[in-house]
Amino acid sequence: MLWAFLLVDGLLFLENLGNSLPRGLSIEAKTKPMNRRAFLINNTKVAVMAPFMPAWFGNGSPEGQLDYPNMPEWIVQLVRQNDQSLKSILERTESDPTSPKFGSVVDGVGMVNAHSVTSLIKTALNALISEPSAYFGDQHLIEVVGAAVGVLLELQHADGTIDLVTTNFHSTPDTGFIVKWMAPGYRLLKESQIPNKEQITKPLWTFLERAGEALKVGGIHTPNHRWVVCSALAELYMISPDQGYRTRAEEWLAERIDLDSDGQYNERSSYIYSSLSNRVLISTARGFDRPELLEYVRKNLEMTFYYIHPNGEIVTEASGRQDNSIIGFLENYYYPYRYLAIKDQNPQFAAACRLIEQTAFSKVTGFLHYFLEDPSLWQELPGPAPLPVSYSKLFPHSRLGRVRRGNYDASILGGSASFFNFHKKEAVLQGIRFASAFFGKGQFISESIDYIDGKFILSSKLKGPYYQPLPVEHLPDDGDWEKMPRALRPQSEVQQYEAEVVVSEVEGGFALDVSIGGTDHVPFALEFIFRPGGTFSGVEAHDSLPDVYFLKSGMGEYKAGADTIVFGPGHHTHQWVDIRGGLPRTGSPTVYLTGTTPFRERLLIR
Repeated sequence: MLWAFLLVDGLLFLENLGNSLPRGLSIEAKTKPMNRRAFLINNTKVAVMAPFMPAWFGNGSPEGQLDYPNMPEWIVQLVRQNDQSLKSILERTESDPTSPKFGSVVDGVGMVNAHSVTSLIKTALNALISEPSAYFGDQHLIEVVGAAVGVLLELQHADGTIDLVTTNFHSTPDTGFIVKWMAPGYRLLKESQIPNKEQITKPLWTFLERAGEALKVGGIHTPNHRWVVCSALAELYMISPDQGYRTRAEEWLAERIDLDSDGQYNERSSYIYSSLSNRVLISTARGFDRPELLEYVRKNLEMTFYYIHPNGEIVTEASGRQDNSIIGFLENYYYPYRYLAIKDQNPQFAAACRLIEQTAFSKVTGFLHYFLEDPSLWQELPGPAPLPVSYSKLFPHSRLGRVRRGNYDASILGGSASFFNFHKKEAVLQGIRFASAFFGKGQFISESIDYIDGKFILSSKLKGPYYQPLPVEHLPDDGDWEKMPRALRPQSEVQQYEAEVVVSEVEGGFALDVSIGGTDHVPFALEFIFRPGGTFSGVEAHDSLPDVYFLKSGMGEYKAGADTIVFGPGHHTHQWVDIRGGLPRTGSPTVYLTGTTPFRERLLIR
């Protein structure tokens, strides 16, 4: 069975995806119906004795109270979408006060854990303090959330940490994630006039305060964990100005931010962790009055302009984390773009916000707490300026080439078996790969990428030696093969393998000059891997393998919606597609060119 981490409403969950998932396909979390008591909304709304007025948590004094009658429609829309998320979570929540499991929330695999419970608390806090919500001030929901916080306290270790049950135990960074999610909601609820809010705020502060002690001393695993911990400390510092929070954050910040000259963070995780780093650096900058940290965010947001496909998706193929090659949009960047669009009056950042609103706004819901807490983000965006839609660039640190010309674009990748992809709005060539049967190691992967005169150059060289008898002075006395390493044997009959791909622009698309040689008569198979959902013409289906096609001659076409990709010419000398030493088939519709070395051909993709 295949499992994956899913980003749902700003939280990560483990989900069973079944037996297969073609590389590059989108991943969607599905809520399974649970045999749980249904949550009943109390139809009687609570009366509040004074206007709801949460505090302003910025660097300075309040600029004005949160005026819900003037709440912009896009915030109202997010609040209502948050209600839908809450409704789904409540279906997995034990909401019967007489049950010993009152307040428990199961995840996608039937476990109660800190993250499943946090999903309820975080989402419910947004609803409880938002007048447009159907759950605004709901007293039964307050009871349920108070019980859920009690469950969370039971799951918290004595050292203040929690577990990410899929991998990390007594985890400081995962505790940091939870703190940064819940501290803003805690502050908003504490400053509200909601009756009986103490059922939540008192135990929640106990959790947060204990977590803060762990954050002052605990370690991390990954580059972004440092900034997550810093942001959690900053969120706590805005509640209680404990100097220990600032001191610990300064220790991590002394390592300096891991942004390269391309504008990308170390993990190159364009969908998940780069956007996360932006959000948590903003929180750290605000909480500790460190505005210089925002410059790193600006640089990454500017770089991200060149990671956008014509349909609004984001380039993920260069990622070094679990979001590599998944389908995703820019929703995780909405808060950073909006925050700095308004702060800097940046018209291109405003344009990025508009793009997200058009392509992925429903997925912004998980970040609602940022917008409830900071009413300055409610103001109108500055007038937009066009985003770049015609360029050719190399990002050397990411070994990524990017070319866009209006309604089509391409990514060229060093260090990746899938070295080229092409997007033409609805029609998507997810990748091109090729493998040769060269001593079981002929999968083409270029370790570098060069950019010369507007052309991207990928190359690989391999050797296939045979080995002579081990010199007498190195012979063991017991015939043990493991004591006779190849490194000590003379080589002979050394075979050579050389492959090169030169990517250049032609009218309406690209040319790939592919050269495979060095040793003659080596079989190879080259794959054009397409996103499912389209139809082919000009190709022939394999006799028995599903989603496998051959382009034997001429040009092939792949049509999806109103868009068509033309590719070829074909080449066909055999039907061997599962080359020894090559990567397994992806399961996506794939067209093969087959042959033997030497091979030199110009492939066109338009």
